[in-house]
Amino acid sequence: MAAAPAPGSPPEETEQTICPRCKTRLSGQHEYGRYRVCGNCRQHFSLSARRRLELLVDQGSFRETGHDISTTDPLGFADRLPYRERLAAARDRTETAESVITGIGNVNGRPAVLAVSEFDFLGGSMGTVMGEKVALALELAAKQRLPFISVAASGGARMQEGMLSLVQMAKTAAAAMRLKQAGVPFISVLTDPTTGGVYASYASLGDIILAEPGALIGFAGPRVIEQLTGHPPPEGAQTAEFLYGHGWVDAILDRPRLRNVLATLLQLFHNSWDLQPRGDAELYRPPPRPPRDAWEAVQLARHADRPTTRSYIDRMLSQFIELHGDRQHGDDPAVICGIGDLGGISVLVIGQERGDAGERELRRGGHMRPEGYRKALRMMRLAAQLRLPLLALIDTPGASLDFEAEARGLAPSIAACLAAMSVLPVPVVAAVIGEGGSGGALALGVADRILMQENAIYSVIAPEGAAAILYRDADRARDLAAALKLTAIDGNILGVVDTVVPEPEGGAHRDPEYAALLLRNFIIDALIELRKVGPGKLVEERYRKFRRMGQQPSGGRHVGRDVMELQRTLARALDQLVDRLPMPVRGTEPERAEPARTTGEPNETKA
Repeated sequence: MAAAPAPGSPPEETEQTICPRCKTRLSGQHEYGRYRVCGNCRQHFSLSARRRLELLVDQGSFRETGHDISTTDPLGFADRLPYRERLAAARDRTETAESVITGIGNVNGRPAVLAVSEFDFLGGSMGTVMGEKVALALELAAKQRLPFISVAASGGARMQEGMLSLVQMAKTAAAAMRLKQAGVPFISVLTDPTTGGVYASYASLGDIILAEPGALIGFAGPRVIEQLTGHPPPEGAQTAEFLYGHGWVDAILDRPRLRNVLATLLQLFHNSWDLQPRGDAELYRPPPRPPRDAWEAVQLARHADRPTTRSYIDRMLSQFIELHGDRQHGDDPAVICGIGDLGGISVLVIGQERGDAGERELRRGGHMRPEGYRKALRMMRLAAQLRLPLLALIDTPGASLDFEAEARGLAPSIAACLAAMSVLPVPVVAAVIGEGGSGGALALGVADRILMQENAIYSVIAPEGAAAILYRDADRARDLAAALKLTAIDGNILGVVDTVVPEPEGGAHRDPEYAALLLRNFIIDALIELRKVGPGKLVEERYRKFRRMGQQPSGGRHVGRDVMELQRTLARALDQLVDRLPMPVRGTEPERAEPARTTGEPNETKA
């Protein structure tokens, strides 16, 4: 493959250099001079591998690996020029031995193994040596348990090395899979262009995939597809933005932000959360103030100003990197996923997001689609792989019910979440923070500890739905709210909720900051308690926890029903006691007791 300039590359920098997109003068711009990014339209131009390393790693920290491996000519290939001459010219032009530079370097003090493509070396193509260097780097990361970062820019497999080049796809993909099995994080950065064998192998296998704006990304280049099919590519196809919209990329990052995001991720991967449990005296637990009745709980859980998942993430987590996409179809804005720092504990977060007033339509009120559950499933698997605890925030009226969702596998995606959560070898804490509706909510609720805010609701069906089914009249929802036993206290009595989390008086919307503080404390305490339990025992105890729910003892009576009947018996006894107390005559004050007199004799109290 002949060398070619990267798409979008600016001409040799001179005082007259202008951006080909917006015609802005580039010379003199700080961002162009440092990052090769137009400060006006944000066009990202190509960078050499060594320049990228200078921007990403701490000065003087990079130690190159595999520099002694050199490319040969296994096929004796020649076209217009012998392959050996092309290699020599590429080495002289780029001052690199191959189309990738690998090594170990620090990003804000955190070590990582890096593999950075050099596009100007035969189009960043994958040959035998490039594949070997990437595989060795992946193996080094697995052996030393260091995060792996790849920055890809490639035109595909190197035709001058024939099938030996092609099988490097299998080699690097297998090495990436071993890295995952070792539980070591892999961050893949896709730049312009990332195509062919590199994109169809290790570059697509990152646990987290980031991309630069406007980057060309695809298996075959657009010109190849057009020539083979006779049809021009759709507008915007094979771009970073196109892939982001279809669930294949976690985030699109401006180049100046990339180092900071990588540094944050490495810090989150590094957190050991070696914290000790706090005593009851250290954790402020205000007395619960349950709502007066079930219908009041329904109203408070659905309050327009009640804090959402985004609100709690912003208030509870000091750092948070949001991740997008189900890696199959798209991204669902009704669920927020990512990795963050919760009081020194790195956690994977899955939260149903109904949206505030301005985002309610975009978030669909928290109604998740199949791609949302698949995105959640991806986070569950990532938590298991990286051995990070999982936090699920439940707040949805239910799954998105429409024929399109059914066609994309709504029920199977919910079932997959339920099954996956049951066997996660990491601590799992779920918190119902608003409305927990039906299977759409339970899909995120198979947890070791299930918390529920005192004004939240958790129900098999919405009261309106139950009224419509039973009475054919949704207006009778209030009559059925109490019968559904959907409050936090009901859930605790039934054994489907472990802990009722207090809220500010009048509801979480009255003081979101305080509500977040209370919820954060209870979540952290649950995680610290669970960290003492080994992976196998976690899974076994979680299974037994849900296995017991709804079981009837040998006498045939239901556990939850026994508790509720005991409560009703106590209430009747209290009513009877009150009835026997002497009551004052209406309109008169009850006679007050006189204070005890202090004498030499025993105290007497005169009634």
